[in-house]
Formats: sequence, C-alpha cells, structure tokens
Amino acid sequence: AAANPAVRLLADRAAAVSPGFAVTPANVASLVRICRALDGMPLAIELAAVRLRALTPQQVAGRLGDRFRLLATGSRTALPRHQTLRAMVEWSWDLLDEAGRALWRRLSVFTGGATLASAERVCAGPGLDPDGVLEALAALADKSLLVVETGGADNAGGTGGTGGTGGMDGADGSGPRYRMLETIRAYGAERLAEAGEEERVRRAHAEYLAELAETAEPRLYRHDQLHWMAVLKAEHDNLHGALRWAISAGDAVLAVRLCAALGWYWFLGGAVQEAKEFFAEVTAMPGLPEDETTATALAHGVMFTFEGPWENVEATAWLRRVMRITEGLGERSPHPVLRVMVTLMRLFAQGWDERSRGEARPMVEDPDPWVRAIGHFVMGQLALNFGRVAEAADDLAAALRGFREAGDRWGMSFTLAAQGDILAWRGEHRAAADLFAEALRHNAPLGGGAGMFVHMHSRLANELDLLGEHARARDILDGALRDAERMGSPEATAFLHMRYGEFASRAGDRGEAARRLEFAEEYARRAKPPHLRAMVLTARAHLDLDEDGSGAGGPDGGGPEGGGMEAARRRLDEAVPAAVRALDHPIVADVLVGLAHLAVREGAAERAARLLGTADGLRGVRDLSRPLPARIEAMARAALGDAAFEESYRRGAARTLDDVIAGFGLERPPPPVLLAAPGEEDPADPAGRGVPGAR
Repeated sequence: AAANPAVRLLADRAAAVSPGFAVTPANVASLVRICRALDGMPLAIELAAVRLRALTPQQVAGRLGDRFRLLATGSRTALPRHQTLRAMVEWSWDLLDEAGRALWRRLSVFTGGATLASAERVCAGPGLDPDGVLEALAALADKSLLVVETGGADNAGGTGGTGGTGGMDGADGSGPRYRMLETIRAYGAERLAEAGEEERVRRAHAEYLAELAETAEPRLYRHDQLHWMAVLKAEHDNLHGALRWAISAGDAVLAVRLCAALGWYWFLGGAVQEAKEFFAEVTAMPGLPEDETTATALAHGVMFTFEGPWENVEATAWLRRVMRITEGLGERSPHPVLRVMVTLMRLFAQGWDERSRGEARPMVEDPDPWVRAIGHFVMGQLALNFGRVAEAADDLAAALRGFREAGDRWGMSFTLAAQGDILAWRGEHRAAADLFAEALRHNAPLGGGAGMFVHMHSRLANELDLLGEHARARDILDGALRDAERMGSPEATAFLHMRYGEFASRAGDRGEAARRLEFAEEYARRAKPPHLRAMVLTARAHLDLDEDGSGAGGPDGGGPEGGGMEAARRRLDEAVPAAVRALDHPIVADVLVGLAHLAVREGAAERAARLLGTADGLRGVRDLSRPLPARIEAMARAALGDAAFEESYRRGAARTLDDVIAGFGLERPPPPVLLAAPGEEDPADPAGRGVPGAR
C-alpha cells in the first residue's frame, strides 16, 4: 500500500505538517480508506493530510462522511478556490450551466454509476430535457466531473438483449457507464436536497431499477442468463440503493416488486445474507399487497430461510401466505418459482416416503422447460434418497436435457454434480471428476456463492485424491475453505474439515485427521442440518476405530472412557438418531458403515456383513467413493468366509429404512408442520381464512 501514489502523497504531505509521520502496519488500513474515500484526488488528499496534524488516521477516516466540513482548511498560499475541498467543488459547480447542474445533482442518486438510458429516464426534468442528457453527460465528463467506463454487460457473454428489453430501450447494460467520484456525488446530493428534488428523483431512480430488474428476471432462467446477470451485477449498488430507499420511504409495493424481481439473481449469485436481511425487512412492512408479486417475493424468501424439515419457523409463515395467495389467483398461471416452491413445500409437508415422487409430478408435466427440468431433478434426488439409482440416472438425464433446453447453467451445474455422485459411488473416479469439473465450469460465470458449491468442490477434490492427484485435491479444498470461512457458513466449514480429515486418515496422518475432525465437530455443533452432525460423528468414529485397531491410541489416549472403540460407540450412538431424523437413505447408510466398522473390530463379523448389506441396499449401490467399506468387507470376509459373508450381506440388504428405525428402537420422524391442520390455529393466518391444501 505504501507504494501506491495516493498513499505516498498522503504520507509525504502528512510528514510535512507532522514531522516523523510514516506509514505503519497500525495506520496503513486507515490511510488506504482515506485515499479510497477521496477517490485519490490530489487536492482532497493534501487537505486530509493537514488534518493529520491534529487527528489520527483512524479519526480522519471515520469522519469523511462529512468530508466538506472536515476538509475545510487548506494551504493559505493556495488559490482561494483550492483552499478547501468545498471551495474547489463549488468552483466547478459555478462553471456549469443549468443543465449541467441539474444533471450533476440528479446523478448523485446513482450509487453505482449510470448508463445513458438510466440517466435519461431518471435525470430529465425541469432544466434538463431528455434530449439534452447526452450533451450534459459529455460536458461533465470533459470537466472530469464524471468518469466514463467502457465495456460492461455488453461484453459479458450470453446473447445480449435477446428477446428485447420489454420496453426499456437501451437498458440492457450496453454502452459506456458514467460514474461520479464520491466527493462529487456527495456534493451533488447536498444540492439535490436544496433543490427540493430528492423525493421525485429517488422515486424515479427506484422505479427505473425495479423495471430493469423485472425485465431481467425471466431471462435469468434462459440462454441469455449470463448477459442479464452481468446487467444486474453492474447495477448491484443501484438496485440495493433503490430497495433501501423504498423501505425507508415505506413504499411496500415498490419494495416487494424489487424483492420479487431480484430473488433469483441473489440466489444465483450467492448473496444469501443480503437477501435474508432484505426479505425480513420487506415482508414485515405494512401494506404489503396480497398478490402474485408478494407471493413470488415470499417464495424466494423461503429459499433463503428454509433450513429443511428441522427448522422452518419463519419460512413456514411465508409459505402459508404464498399458498393462500396462489390459491386466490384462480386459473392464472403463477410465476415459475411459485409453481416450483409450492410443489416442493407440499412434498416436504407430505414427508419423505414412497409417495414423494408423485408429489413432484406436477412439475414434470409443466409447460415450462425450466420447471420440467426442476421436476426431473427433484425426482432424481428422491430416487437417490430411496436407493433407486437407475431411476435417478434416468430422471437426471431428463433434467439435464431440460436445463440445456431452457439455457439455465445453474440447473446444468447441479444436475451434472448429481450425475457425478452416481459415477463416484460406482468407482468411476475419472469420469466423476470430469463431471464435477464441468459442473463448476457452468457455475463459475454466474459467480455463485461458496455455500451452494462448496460440496461440489469437495466432491471433486475427493475424486482427485482417490486418483492420486493429492496436491491438486488439497488446493481445491483450500480454496473452498477460504470461501466458506469468508461466507461464515458453519455447515460448509464443517463439511470441508471433515474432508480434510478423511484425506489425512487415508494418508496415515492420524494426528492431522483427528485435528481436522475435531474442527469439523465444533462447526457441526453450530449447524442446523442433523445429517451433517451424523456424517462428522461417523467420520470421527472411523478414526477412533482405526486408532484402536492399530494400538496407537488417539490424541486423547483413545478417549476418556476406555479406548477408541468406546469413543466410536458413543459417537455412533449419537449419529444414528441424527441420521434417522434427516430421513436421508445415503446418510443412514454412511452411519451403518460406521457401525459395521465397529462390529468387525469387536469380532462380530456376521453383524458387520449384515450392516454393510443394509447400507448398500439403502443407497442402492456400494459407495466406492470411499475406501473404507471395501476394507471393512475384506475384514468381515476374512473372518466369516465368502459363503457366510454373502448370506449375511444378503439378509441385511433386504432390510428397509423402517426396519432400521425399528431395529434401533426409534420412530420415524413426523412430517414437518408446514401446513396447518383443519381447525388448527395458524400463526401466519390468525383470521382463520385457511390455507389451501392443508393436511
């Protein structure tokens, strides 16, 4: 940072007024903040340096919100117009005609720069005709009051404005972008308020951004997805500024329009936390209309807040409202996300059982190729959950065709990853790695969040590690972990540390494996999904058993209550109900493999064979993406002989999930209370109007 010209200038001028001043590790961050806030403007930096005679860099950086007051003193030998920052900016203002001043103050509402189309729509008005906006923009740029940036969404890939812009001519992100330095924009905002135009211009700005988002939204599922994602990314600051203004102005109709239009953009881009905050604020606003726009916004909100059948308090209330609104729409075809979300939530309310695939069928029969693709993907996932791998492969192939027809890279990415899971289970590691890599390539241009794709990176790394590409696998995990930690996701962080632990265990580094799995356990305790804790506990139990079997002892001496075998038993006793609670067949199968490992270490080889059979039966295939099941099988076969092993394995494979649940003395978890039962008071519907489809 000290080599940057702006920072160097600030440090030199500060040293001139305060001898001994220097850039240090303690002040460098504040000095960079000052230079960035002042856009690197030499005069503004010199004025800030004068303040460093009496204030610390941290104090100056913290007070730049009121920069004109703070930088009100300059060199007495400078020209009068250069003695203060305000004087310098006002001198530029005084040189402009009325059209230039009108454009300057109105452009200040654009926090992320403006295109010609947006400036013409928002800034035209008294003193500035629409036809004169371009000339005024050029004049401000000539006087260095605007920075002109070329490129942008028109070079972002995709097919440009395919299908038109829905009445927003020139709003597809093409052409130059005009951006104000923050100091210039701050002065313009003052002048806008003085002119009494702030309400009108900010509303025009928010209305324009809402129309732009609504134009882009249906294209985010189609072949020009990348182009329109780039358009919205270029307007990201403006879009969020418009939404914040609508919330502060109490305009619920405008705010919910923006949320409905931006929901899928936020989802694709991984803006989870921002989206959650906006949805929480907007859905709490009074005067929210009971219409399709509100239902669409709430459906998007459910995607960000619904944590699975184990945690649905806020999402449940929103879902009930969505279903009530959509029922009232009659024969009108609601938004695709509404059709998908209502169907999925009915499926959750039904509970995971053999009827679940039937609940998803309305999506498969939908006229929209994207909705059909979602339906096939969901049915494929359900088939995997019930151990029907062949059916899953067929549905996933149909889903991939549908997403390719629609042009949705997100859908292609997730479907390819699911196909990669099947290949990984079958031991086709190179083919699986290729599919995971292709899935990530499809997603990369969308800029998707780490939370959605961290598992994809982890699965790719696992296949590469099994192929012997250990360094590459480690690099992929390192990058995914940085993303997960930056995002603050305990689920993703736990999963990745678990994967590190598995790699270390395979390599024979039990100390590193134990350290990583301890991290994974710590993060899993903060996570909501019960299946994650079941997976981590099982991985740690495997390590306990290997330590016990080797006679090496664990880092804690094999556990305080009698060695690795006892520690493993405790962990698996906790993992079983957590896995059952998730009603996820592959996760239950993983825990059963852990119990088989415990059984074979205890000398109960026949039980180990039965547990392996049940695990493979529930999953529908032996999981060859992990070496442990084959190793456990080899130990059990050696103890039993092939014929006895096969007989016990066959008996185990005939057991169902309900057999497993009953065998452990547990009960199948009831369906989540997503929909109020008849006569039951619904907290989201206190008037008792009822929720369509309630069971």
